[in-house]
Amino acid sequence: MKPAQDFLIKEEQVYSGALSCRGCGWSLLARHLASILGEDTVYVVPASCFSIITGPYPLNDLKANVVHTVFAAASATATGVRAALDRQGKQDTMVAVLAGDGGTFDIGFQALSGAAARGENILYVCNNNGAYMNTGIQSSTATPYGAVTTTNPGRGYKRTWPKDLMGIIAAHNLPYAATASLAFMEDLRAKIKKARDVHGFRFIMVDGPCPPGHKTDPGQSIEIGRLAVESRLFPLFEVEDRNYTVNYKPEKMIPVAECMKHQGRFRHLFKEGSQELLDEVQAHTDRYWQRLLEMEGVSTEI
Repeated sequence: MKPAQDFLIKEEQVYSGALSCRGCGWSLLARHLASILGEDTVYVVPASCFSIITGPYPLNDLKANVVHTVFAAASATATGVRAALDRQGKQDTMVAVLAGDGGTFDIGFQALSGAAARGENILYVCNNNGAYMNTGIQSSTATPYGAVTTTNPGRGYKRTWPKDLMGIIAAHNLPYAATASLAFMEDLRAKIKKARDVHGFRFIMVDGPCPPGHKTDPGQSIEIGRLAVESRLFPLFEVEDRNYTVNYKPEKMIPVAECMKHQGRFRHLFKEGSQELLDEVQAHTDRYWQRLLEMEGVSTEI
């Protein structure tokens, strides 16, 4: 493992203060992302928690240019920004999208897929906190099975599995795509640096702690994020030209319940008679993990 000082921020690229909730992952993510991308970056931000956190005009949390856009148009807007910069001879200026799961998995998915298919020279970062947190904790297609949101019908929790967005993204044959966690900062920073230096459409999905939406203690955000990786609920892997690499393989099996029990959105799963639902989540997690290991072992060479 590299010395810890290799991953310390040498020069802050964000201003002091932010409009985020306590324990929110967005501010920590933006701080480290910006420290790597630098000031010569244009950030495109659709409607999301970060569009509020970065500050309404004329405020700006980032020491760089920020373009606010509508929910559905982040990738399309970034495409236009990229084209304008290239026309001016500014090919080295980075264009990065900062979006939530609502603007990625759902409302912004068509524009995302189009930009990915065209191979636009854009870095797309999705902070996946599993719901439309900024507008009232409504369910998205990233919301985990069994989670309570304000829009789930019936008995009040989501009864479908989240969309396998990483599988869909990988099917676009991108040069680079990865998952990352704020609880594994060395891995996250290494992946941002790798994505920064790749040309074409790159995608990083980060597990986003959200105390108000997940019903968690703000002081436990990083601990719960680590448990999500250790329990394989949020595995860390990357896909480079269709080649899968699992970046972290837990040494021992930690049940998904160990991560979920800290989150109020899953509280009902721990009531008497709900063990079957926990078993379903565990089985689904185990199958996905096994599939990742199989994908890692499959060569794409002809």
